[in-house]
Amino acid sequence: MPKFFYIARDNKGAKVSGAEEASSSDELINRLQSRNLIVINVTLDYEKSVSGQRTDAFGPRRRFQHYGVNSQDLVTFSRQLATMLGAAVPILKSLDTIARQIPSRRLYAVINEMIKDMEGGLSLHEAMAKHPKFFSELWVNLVETGEASGNLALVLERLASYLERNAAFKKKIVSSLIYPVLLMCASTAALIFLTVKIIPTFADLFKGFNVTMPAFTRALISVSFFIRKYGLTAIGLIAVAFLFVLRPYLKTREGRRVLEKIEFSLPVFGEFYRGLVVERFSSSMSTLVESGVPILYALEIAEHSVGNYTMADIVRRVKEEVREGKTLNRSLEESGFFEPMVVQMLAVGEEVGDLPQMLKRITVFYQEYAETFLGRFTAMFEPIMLIFMGLVIGSMVVGMFMPIFQIANIGGH
Repeated sequence: MPKFFYIARDNKGAKVSGAEEASSSDELINRLQSRNLIVINVTLDYEKSVSGQRTDAFGPRRRFQHYGVNSQDLVTFSRQLATMLGAAVPILKSLDTIARQIPSRRLYAVINEMIKDMEGGLSLHEAMAKHPKFFSELWVNLVETGEASGNLALVLERLASYLERNAAFKKKIVSSLIYPVLLMCASTAALIFLTVKIIPTFADLFKGFNVTMPAFTRALISVSFFIRKYGLTAIGLIAVAFLFVLRPYLKTREGRRVLEKIEFSLPVFGEFYRGLVVERFSSSMSTLVESGVPILYALEIAEHSVGNYTMADIVRRVKEEVREGKTLNRSLEESGFFEPMVVQMLAVGEEVGDLPQMLKRITVFYQEYAETFLGRFTAMFEPIMLIFMGLVIGSMVVGMFMPIFQIANIGGH
């Protein structure tokens, strides 16, 4: 019978390792679980004996597609690992196989470090926790839940789906904003060209005529002169103030809260931004609760992964109230941040015992709301911007031609 090397943990969390003969890895896993051990990894013993000398099959000349780690790299990693674990491939062998195919040089190095850590006795979530830049608290806690429940493959599938939904949603947001941003840039470039090139040409032309220019024309020429002489200096001062004063302040908790308060109070866009925050909260909570994470633990993870200090403060208060016995929907309602629809849906979810499904529906609702909002905004932005630019440029043209009309009238008399 083949001999398998195993790594597990007992009920107290202590590491237990050894080698036993078994007809298959599944038989050994069942045997270990009957001893109340949480199995971390099972491999053929000969694989362990050569793991310290493991080499890359592609060799040092292997080419990577890019250096950094993007969201698609993490989605692919999670999906591949879930598939291989679901096919009963040992976790170390799965990681080694994925590392040989990963397109990111940085993620390749991270996975290899994780393999070494796990060979040293760490669990997968402990190895991931050493790389918080790539594996967030949500990642680590979901993987820990999967390891403890024995459903790691299923949890990773749900995590991959969550990451894919988030990536697709962000892509739609960015795509919707590309056209308004390009139109704004083109309009700004046209205004700058008129201000620094066309207006000075007319100003030099008017100097040769003995005519008093209208006040509006003089104002345009003064603005043009100021921008040409002090424009770069003003931009430099603004950049310095942003980099060395405003940016450091916005990185503090107080500064971030002030910015979020401004964002939430903006007309029209404030509600849109609030919807994005609620969507992120409900999306992460649905994945956590569906994966078997207890509600209090899920709220604690969401508090640190929601990416918004205002929402994090609300989630912290809600967590304490739920710990004291209050229902989730009641606590969220008293926060005043969530719409009545959200509170009612969560109340139904808690009552029928289907909270993850209700959280998913809330997520879908806010994603559709964001897409609809951006679609309408883009459709309205173009005519509004064109009218605005027409009025501004038309006013500038009229201001430059007014002295010419005066000169023509003088010449006619």
